[in-house]
Order: sequence, then C-alpha cells, then structure tokens
Amino acid sequence: MNNNICEVTLNIKPPSFIKRIYSVWFRHFRVYTIHLISNGLPVFLEPLFFLAAIGIGLGQYIVEMDGIPYIKFLASGILVPPAMFTAAYECTFGTFIRLEFDKVYDGMLSSSISAKDLLIGEILFAGTKGLFFSYCVFLIISIFGLVSFPIALLAPIVGFFIGLMFGSLSLLVTSFVKTINHFNFYFTGILTPMFFFSGIVFPLSGLPQNIRWIAYIFPLAHSTRLVRAFCLNIFDFNLIYNFIYIIVFILIIGFFAVKGLSKRLIS
Repeated sequence: MNNNICEVTLNIKPPSFIKRIYSVWFRHFRVYTIHLISNGLPVFLEPLFFLAAIGIGLGQYIVEMDGIPYIKFLASGILVPPAMFTAAYECTFGTFIRLEFDKVYDGMLSSSISAKDLLIGEILFAGTKGLFFSYCVFLIISIFGLVSFPIALLAPIVGFFIGLMFGSLSLLVTSFVKTINHFNFYFTGILTPMFFFSGIVFPLSGLPQNIRWIAYIFPLAHSTRLVRAFCLNIFDFNLIYNFIYIIVFILIIGFFAVKGLSKRLIS
C-alpha cells in the first residue's frame, strides 16, 4: 500500500507554465473586481475630466493641432494615460503592499508557483488593466464621434502593451524601493513629465530640437503615436519603429524587473 501511495505521489505533475501564470492573473482579477467601482472609477473619470477641461477650454482658442481638430488630437491621446497610470499603481503600490504588508506572495510561493511565474502574472495583469481602461475611455470618446471607425477599434489594444511596459518598469522600480513613500519620486519625477512630453497635449514637433530627442526616449511617446494613428486613421512607415521600440522595451525592462524582484522575493 505504501508503495502505491509513493507511486501516485511521484506521478503528480505540477501545473503547466500557462496555468501557473493564469492562477496569479486570476487571483488579482478576483481581488480587484470585488471593489471594481471604487478601484476603477477614479482612473476612468480622471482623463475624461482632463479632456473636458483642456479640450473644451483650449478648444476655443486652438482650432487645429498638426492639421487635426484639437479636440480630436487631444481625445486620441487621452486613451494612453489611464493605461500607464493604472499599470504603474498596480505594480508599485499594489506589489509593494502584497510583498511587505499583506505577505500575499509568501503563500503563493509556497505552492508550485515560482517567483518568475508570479512576476510575469503581475505584468500580464497590468497589461489587462491597461487594455480595460483604454477601452472604457475609448467608448466615451467614440460616442462623441472623435475617432475614425472601424480601424479605431484597434486603438485600445495598444493599451495592453502600454500596461505591459509600465507594469515592467514599475516592477523594476519596486525591486529597488525600500519604503512605500519613495514611489512619490517615481510618479512625480518620471511619469508626470512623461505625460506632458509624449505628444498627448501637444505634438512633439513643437518642442525645441535640443530636447525633442529626450521625449522620444520616453516609452509613452511611441505609444501615443500608435494610438493616435489608429484613432484617426493616420499611418506612416515610422509606426513600425514605434511598435518595435515598445516590444523591445517590454522584453528588456521585463527581464531585469523579473530578475531583480525575484531576488527580493526569495531572500
């Protein structure tokens, strides 16, 4: 009988890589949707208030921007910030609280889930939130006829990649942060300037030549160009380079984020 028990135990296989990542993603999904209104409504409303205040206010004085009606120019860019900020909050404050205060990861790592599985699941959940909030904002601006159908339906998909980018970047930041208050430097010193200097409110061509190249280093600038192209059906060959930049950024930053935070998780 003991031999049979041992034989059954040896034949038990751990879940597949996909199932392990999915279990992390699904855990976050269940927890987040319990308080979906309080979690999601502020992120959803903030860009709409911004669009109303800036678009309607400046729209009376600025007729066009880059040959595009200003309200459309702004609306096509406003899909980007919700994906960035929601992914950043998820993988900074959210990850830090689960790691240092709630000790959620201790229980997860005691199962068949590895640190690598856990962090990839975190990044994918950040991408999912980026996709969801981009679609929410997209539905609103489409009601007002500010996008070009049907190609505009693909625009929020870029929000998924934005979520992956800033989920990876935020996890990398989290791997170095010792106290939760340090995230203020990340949001104020990196994300806020990125918001204003990525072509969302005004085109990058309006920047002085000597600082324009800095804006093109920002990952958000490449995301904004892709989203605007889909929203307004304005395409050019350079968009391929924008997409390649996004993929390379996700792979490189994601690799170092997983590597750095894995050491912290198992230490």
